[in-house]
Amino acid sequence: MVSYLRIKNSLTAISKGFTRIWRTSLKFRLGFTIFIAILCLGAISIATPGYYKNWYYFRKDTPPQLTSLDFLFGITTNGRSVFWILVNAIINSLAIAAVTTLIASHLGLFIGMVAGIKGGWIDRVLMFITDTFVTIPGFPLLYVLSMTLRPILTLPLLGLLISITSWPWPARQVRAIVLSLRERDYVTVARLSGMGTAKIIISEIFPHLLGWHLINATNTVLYSIGSEAGLAILGLSILQEDTLGTMIYWCQHFGALYRGIWWWITPPITALIILFVSLYLISAGLQEYFNPRLRG
Repeated sequence: MVSYLRIKNSLTAISKGFTRIWRTSLKFRLGFTIFIAILCLGAISIATPGYYKNWYYFRKDTPPQLTSLDFLFGITTNGRSVFWILVNAIINSLAIAAVTTLIASHLGLFIGMVAGIKGGWIDRVLMFITDTFVTIPGFPLLYVLSMTLRPILTLPLLGLLISITSWPWPARQVRAIVLSLRERDYVTVARLSGMGTAKIIISEIFPHLLGWHLINATNTVLYSIGSEAGLAILGLSILQEDTLGTMIYWCQHFGALYRGIWWWITPPITALIILFVSLYLISAGLQEYFNPRLRG
C-alpha cells in the first residue's frame, strides 16, 4: 500500500511539474509539440507493409505522387518507398537514442552522485575512470568499436556503444554539483540525524539534480542521433536497418544529390533538422524553467 501511494504521489508530482513547465515556457511548448508530431509520423511505421524492404518493388527514381502513401515521398534508386523508409528510420533513430539516454545519462548521474557524496578514495577512483574516458576522443573510439563489432551490430548495441562516449561529462558535472550540495546545512543536519548515505542522496540531493538530469537527457538524445548519423554516413552503422543516418548513406551511395533525386535526400535531412530544433527548444525551455535567471 505504501509503495502504491509513493508511485501515485510521484506520478502526480510529475504531472503537475509538466503542467507548470508547459504553462511557463513557450520554447518548451513549441519544441514538445514538434517532437510529438515527429513521433506520430514515426508511429505510422506500425502499418508498414511487408514489401517495403524489397529492392526494386517499385519503378526506381519515381518522383513524389499523391496516388498512395507508397509514392507520397517518391521512390528511391533501389525501388523502395521513401515514405515507409522515413517513418521506420525515425523510430529506429529514436530507439537508439532512447537506449543511449537510459544508459549514459543515468550512469553519469549515479557515478557523479556517489563520487561527490562519498569523497575520499571512492571519489578518486571514480574520477580517474571518468577522466580516462574524457580524454579519449569520442568519435574515433566509436569508429573503432563500430568497425570491430559490425558483424553483430544491432540497434540496442549501437545505442550502448554511443553511451560509452557520452556518460563521462555528465558524471563530472553531477559530481561538481553534489560537492556543493553536500556542504549545505540541510545535508549536514540529515547526516547528524543518522540518515544513511543512500537516503541522503535520494531525499536531499537528487531533487536538486532532477532539473539538470532532464536537460542532460534531452541533450543526450541529440548527441546520440547525431553520432549515429555520423557513423552511418561513413558506412559504419547498421546499413540493413533504416535510420536517418543510413538513409543519407544510401543517398550518398547512389549519388542522389548529383542526379537530382531531391525527394530522396530531402526527407532525412529535414527530419534531422526538425528533431534537432525540437529537442533544442525542449532543452532551452527546461533550462528557463529550472533557472529563473534565464527567463525572459
